[in-house]
Amino acid sequence: MFKTIGLSVIILAVLFANSAFIQTYSLPKSIERGKEVYITYCQNCHMSDGNGVAGAFPPLVKADYLKKPVKTVIEVILKGQSGEISVNNIKYNGQMPAQNYLTDEQIADVLNYIYNNWGNRSTVAVIPAQVKKVRP
Repeated sequence: MFKTIGLSVIILAVLFANSAFIQTYSLPKSIERGKEVYITYCQNCHMSDGNGVAGAFPPLVKADYLKKPVKTVIEVILKGQSGEISVNNIKYNGQMPAQNYLTDEQIADVLNYIYNNWGNRSTVAVIPAQVKKVRP
């Protein structure tokens, strides 16, 4: 009986110790980090309020473009964008340079920030593994 109890205690201790290394992804913390990424790398074109610049840089406010598959949006950040696109039924034909120097975490964080501001709402977090999968 004591052997069973002792074995149970050891198993529980091992499980508890291993659970300390398992971290869950925190969407609120990602959004917070993403705000800093946005301010540093995106705000110059898309503006602090996410409205962009008419005729030059598309808005992120309630942007229908963000309803595309997340893989597509990740590709735009990694590879850049040129040629005509439509955002909220308005045509844009500017150029966005590749932001492939950003880390997978920075891209996931900035997308979580964008997907959860200016009338955009998402309860599903973009995680760095998704970005890594798309990165060339």
